[in-house]
Order: sequence, then C-alpha cells, then structure tokens
Amino acid sequence: MLYQFPEITLLITHYNRSKSLERLLSSFQQLGCRFGDIVVSDDCSKTEHQEQLKKLETEYKFRLISTPENKGLSNNINKGQDAVTTKYTLYVQEDFEPADILPAHLIDALQFMNEDKGLDLVRFYAYFPYPKLKPFAKGYSQMIYSFWNLNHIKFYVYSDHPHLRRSSFFEKFERYQEGIKSDLAEYKMAVSFIQKDGKGLFYDDFTKLFFQKNSSAEPSTIPRKQWRQRSNIFVRVLRTVYLRYKLVKCTLDVQFMKL
Repeated sequence: MLYQFPEITLLITHYNRSKSLERLLSSFQQLGCRFGDIVVSDDCSKTEHQEQLKKLETEYKFRLISTPENKGLSNNINKGQDAVTTKYTLYVQEDFEPADILPAHLIDALQFMNEDKGLDLVRFYAYFPYPKLKPFAKGYSQMIYSFWNLNHIKFYVYSDHPHLRRSSFFEKFERYQEGIKSDLAEYKMAVSFIQKDGKGLFYDDFTKLFFQKNSSAEPSTIPRKQWRQRSNIFVRVLRTVYLRYKLVKCTLDVQFMKL
C-alpha cells in the first residue's frame, strides 16, 4: 500500500552514520511512504560516509545538503530546514526507524495540522510521557505547560525527537542557536516554544511509532552523562538536588530568558 504525503518533506540530519541512514530510508520505502521531498542534511561526515551518501542519494532520490566543515547539530538542522520547500516537515534523526503503524498515525497528524492553523507540531516519540496531557483525538493529546507542575520534563514541550512541524516553524520560534552544545540548543528551542505560546500534540503511546536504534558499529554521536542513571544513594541525593535546581532555573528561564 502506498501512502502519499506531497505536503511533507522528510528532513533527516546525519553525521557519520550512513548505515543507520540507509536503514531509515529503506524502512520508509518498505512502508510505502512517499514524501513531497526528502532532504538529508550532513554535518561534514568522514570520507567513507560521504562516499556512501552519494550512493544512497542516487538510490533513494533525496537532496543532500552538505557543508565543508563540521558545524554542529544546530547548523545541521538550520541548513536542512532552509532547504525545505513544502508546507510541513517530518524531522527525524538518522538513528530512528519508523514502526509499521506510523503511516496511519502520520495521516492523522497531518489532518490535525491542516484543520488547526494554530497547531505548531505533533510529536511521535519521547523518553518519558509529557507530564500534563489533555486528550485530543485518535490517540493524541495536547501538551499543557503548567507553571505549577513540579515535573522538570514539562519544559520540553518541544523536543528534537521525531515530530511533524510546520516548515515555517523558525519564523515563529527562531532558528537553532549555533556554536553551543546540542542539548542546550534544544533546550533554548523548548523555552522559545513555551514563551511564544507554541501548541503541540503528543502521541500517548509514544514508544510505538518510532524506535531509536544505536548499534555498536554506529553508536550515538551525542555523549550523555551516565552518572545520572546510577542507582547508589549518593547519586540519588545528588540527582534530587540537581532536579530541584533545574526546576527553579528553567522556570526563571521561561519567564526572563532572552533568546
């Protein structure tokens, strides 16, 4: 079965993970998803990956947006989004794989976006459920940011995880800030989303539409702080203190941060 999405560009950011990229493109092809355009934004990968990108470009008919030097994820997202010409963007990093049920839910998400001009994005994946959700329709809920909610995850109404957004997204929420760490750039975008009254939907069963796959051959290119995941009592106390500090800091950022 074919699923035609002429209004959507599939935007994929890539860096040194051409096998993961091939898996992602192949998965969409096998699902019968046909997009108005496919843009792969590469952040100056190593030579062997660039050579593979050229082969994949011929096979999967995407537009490759490259750069002569590595400039970080923010620049990679910015230049990729700049190349999009369709009304909507499906943003997916190269280490994800769509589930068999995704196309039907993508159809629903696109319908919601077309019907509600105030809807800025629809999220398909997360590590944790968004803290406050208002049931919407067809397995989706609207994310509600609440000043009084004490869960720090509330600040991430926006996330770099797979989502559908309007291609005019940057016009409302500004571009990704370049020259800083990717986690901080994502956080600043999330703060901007709240400050400018962004409206987004969240798929309730958020682990069922996309799967994140990091192989030993192509591990994640974003380092994470593993100490936060340890379970000894000292780390738990530190984590509790850190989260209280983060809650206060993020609250102040939403109120006063100039982006």
